[in-house]
Amino acid sequence: MKVIIAAAGTGGHINPGIAIANKIMKEEPNSKIVFVGTNRGIEKDLVPRAGYELETIEAYGFSKKISRENIRRTLKTLESYGKAEKIVKKFKPDIVIGTGGYICGPVLTAAQKLKIPTMLHESNSFPGLAVKMLARKTNTILLGFKEAKEFLPKSAHVVVTGTPTKIEPLHWTEEEKRKEKENFGLEADLPTVLVFGGSQGAKKINDTMIDLIKNHADKGYQVIWAVGQKNFEEVQKVFQKDQLDVEHLQHAKVVPYIYHMERVMNMADILVCRSGAITIAEICKLGKPAIFVPLPNVSQNHQEKNARVLQKMGAAYIILNQELTKEKLADTIQTMIQDPKKMKSMGENAEKLAIHQVEDKIYQEIKKLVK
Repeated sequence: MKVIIAAAGTGGHINPGIAIANKIMKEEPNSKIVFVGTNRGIEKDLVPRAGYELETIEAYGFSKKISRENIRRTLKTLESYGKAEKIVKKFKPDIVIGTGGYICGPVLTAAQKLKIPTMLHESNSFPGLAVKMLARKTNTILLGFKEAKEFLPKSAHVVVTGTPTKIEPLHWTEEEKRKEKENFGLEADLPTVLVFGGSQGAKKINDTMIDLIKNHADKGYQVIWAVGQKNFEEVQKVFQKDQLDVEHLQHAKVVPYIYHMERVMNMADILVCRSGAITIAEICKLGKPAIFVPLPNVSQNHQEKNARVLQKMGAAYIILNQELTKEKLADTIQTMIQDPKKMKSMGENAEKLAIHQVEDKIYQEIKKLVK
């Protein structure tokens, strides 16, 4: 099978594309797969690292503001349609798959013009602009959330497959979970709150956590907090001003980055994090209660809409970014810690939203299009 995958910008677009590519290669090892992205996003690192070829074109999202820079970007994006068509003609794929972002526009349009089957995967509960614009001419649209279906009423073939993730439940016994906490340098019997803001960290969450941990003392739980590689030194200096050693805090473990996230997420009792589609899918798969702080100022406010799906199910609390304070976060954590039955039901409600065998379902849909 010959496949082009269009993915650019964020891990939320690129990682599902890589997961789909990996599934195709597992099922059909002689396949040839090329990614199309830009030379600005993290695809230039993630795609080659995953072992795939990356072709680049210069495309941008459209802006309503009129400026010299936006006019230049619009012209470059229009030029990219011709470049995308050249890539598609040269590679002659059996199918072209888009996993979200502005790059899908030129690449899938080129494929549709050349009568090549196309597929889109939308991870979020509210479809992005590129997906909505391309939906009517795309052969198959795959969704991470069933809630997204209502926004694509004129699409020919829409299938809820879920979003591919690397995280899986490890099904530990309580004793195994206790040992895992000890191995991580934590107390075996204390509830554990995992806090992270994505691979780069999140400033608002970090600032709030600094205040919370300074006043944490013995609150009946412990914290693992990933601050982001670039932020660790700055956070360290802030604690040093109060004569606190960030590596020896009581009931708190502060790290730049978590390399074994699957193990730590399985070990944690509560998660405090952003609400990107992949994080949501992981939390549902693991059946964990969560406190979401949706990233603001993102396309269609999709992170808040993702979080609302879990909130509606009784699986999560939401604290909006502009409303996040030490007091509000501490009170929400305490509310959960003091009610173990509620925490358990929140986790069970999250698990009800999990979609399993995601890659198998996606591969089946690909095979339907590739005769």
